[in-house]
Amino acid sequence: MKYLHTMIRVRDVDASLRFFCEGLGLKEMRRMENDAGKFTLIFLAAPGSPDAEVELTYNWGSTEDYGSARNFGHLAFQVDDIYATCAHLQSMGYTINRPPRDGHMAFVRSPDLVSVELLQDGHLPPQEPWASMPNTGVW
Repeated sequence: MKYLHTMIRVRDVDASLRFFCEGLGLKEMRRMENDAGKFTLIFLAAPGSPDAEVELTYNWGSTEDYGSARNFGHLAFQVDDIYATCAHLQSMGYTINRPPRDGHMAFVRSPDLVSVELLQDGHLPPQEPWASMPNTGVW
């Protein structure tokens, strides 16, 4: 058995690519447009694990409410510097829902409300403004 990918439905391809690629640093591996099925599949992967992909599925013209995505759980990525990653995402306008107060773990949500856990490779000492920053919303 081999793990292939996790699929999430997205409402706005550009907003999702901005979050996952520009924000988190994932790379687009391949894309498939299906005119007959009226959908686009975009496969992304982290540079350190190119075989573990996230599939973004965009259904053309869909107005389906995907809900708050709380039933899914979350995606998790290990990062080299959790403070720099969170600062970068915050500078792009994303809310850090669970700040990395402990220097190890944070949560942010994608434009489609998918929770993304960020885990520091190792532990960093607590650092302001993160150490005293409260949680925001849900993740």
